[in-house]
Amino acid sequence: MLSTDLQTFGLRLEDPTAGVQSRRGGAGPSDHKAVLVDGQTVMVPVHTHTAWDSPYMASKPDANGKSELRKNGIPIAVIDFPKQPKFYGLKTAEGIPYEQIATLHSSDVLATTVLQTCIRYESRNKTCKFCSIGQSLAAGRTIERKTPQQLAEVAKAAAELDGVKQMVMTTGTPATPDRGAAIMVESVVAVKAAVNLPIQVQIEPPDRFEWFEELKRSGADTLGMHLEVVSERVRQEIMPGKAKVPVSYYMEAFDAAVKVFGRGQVSTYIIAGLGDTQDEIVNMSRQLIQRGVYPFIVPFVPISGTPLESHPVPSSQFMLEVLKPVGQMLREEGMLSNDMKAGCGKCGACSTLKSFES
Repeated sequence: MLSTDLQTFGLRLEDPTAGVQSRRGGAGPSDHKAVLVDGQTVMVPVHTHTAWDSPYMASKPDANGKSELRKNGIPIAVIDFPKQPKFYGLKTAEGIPYEQIATLHSSDVLATTVLQTCIRYESRNKTCKFCSIGQSLAAGRTIERKTPQQLAEVAKAAAELDGVKQMVMTTGTPATPDRGAAIMVESVVAVKAAVNLPIQVQIEPPDRFEWFEELKRSGADTLGMHLEVVSERVRQEIMPGKAKVPVSYYMEAFDAAVKVFGRGQVSTYIIAGLGDTQDEIVNMSRQLIQRGVYPFIVPFVPISGTPLESHPVPSSQFMLEVLKPVGQMLREEGMLSNDMKAGCGKCGACSTLKSFES
């Protein structure tokens, strides 16, 4: 499958300025560029070491924005790049560029990291080895704490100027026991008062599951709590700090959250290629789906400057052998990404899982 290949191999660009300005470092998917393949927006790595050696090359877009995609020099498809959003040209009254507050993901999703710091990031013994949340902050491409007012201002502009259809709010984990739920509540309230956008909030499981009800009352439509890896041996190796929150506690949190948000409106990220076997990922996905949680499975993308910058990426075959059975399970359970109100699963640009649901 072409999209799966592109997400594992990455893409070389004759014109690095094509499409929406790509983002280096930061929280969540990074070092990618949005590409339209067969009408579906796909986030494809362009700044990674694998992308530099990729057999795929995109020509400079023509006057209509079309680009020839070549594999090993042979033309195989025509692709498009979403255009730079209009809201990127604006600043707040304090002079902060809007794109430092929230960025365009895919072609119609507004994404922000409300708190660009994490209690574990500065510690070698605690940090998640794939994470680059501090890079964009250190480079001055974002600000540490986005206020509710700033988020509301940018969200309103993105919806009005660029037709953004949903918003994803994630956060680094603060030292507080709510694990970021409190700042998410005030952020969602402010955005919903300014513009009617479906919103997903993403946090670690908080100390009190009553936070889920408060998030729902604030206007959050869906919730993400991310496992990232599923087996204990890989959790201890790859994210020693986060591994102190046991999978069993995530399961308790998932069950409580599904009662509040509903089946299929709670999701979790699973990063394939960090050491979990295909069977481990598929079996965990089965447990999650039975609980009403959508497992959003993405291929690992090594980010420069992280401890895993030279870690190999999963093969296309590995991804296919994971995504096919999970897509079938989702289909059989009637828990489809298109029925999700907001979030990464709804968008689907960072994984080809959506295509295996049909």
